[in-house]
Amino acid sequence: MSQVINDDKLYIAGTYNRFPVEIEKGEGSVVYSPDGKRYIDMGTGIGVTAFGIAARVAKNAINEAREKGIKVGLIRPITLWPFPTAAFEAAKSAKAFISVELNMGQMIEDVKLATECKVPVTLCNRAGGMIPSPEQVLEAIKAANNGGDK
Repeated sequence: MSQVINDDKLYIAGTYNRFPVEIEKGEGSVVYSPDGKRYIDMGTGIGVTAFGIAARVAKNAINEAREKGIKVGLIRPITLWPFPTAAFEAAKSAKAFISVELNMGQMIEDVKLATECKVPVTLCNRAGGMIPSPEQVLEAIKAANNGGDK
């Protein structure tokens, strides 16, 4: 066990459970351990998951939300089968998840399963060839950040 983890146990009150990982560096909401493993830091923040063109729209909304001081991160699956469940492992500490989709909810159940239903997962979608606007996604992020209230 590293010195950082030993010091944490020695000097930090055990009020909260710790995820057993040592962080070496980070870029945005992605952090890396010394052995090169990649984790998404969404602790007490909002997780957004989107694939395809919806991810580009979600990223614009996420950038605006961060400017407003909301902690939010993005998981962008490349494929839906097999679903990238491992990407959600460190994200289970998120306050909530929003599944941004261009359909009636193709991915939301997979997100719920990947988070083991430990956090609320809501759908932000448009169907019939329509694309959700960054404003629509931002409103969903704000609502999730406020415990569901807009």
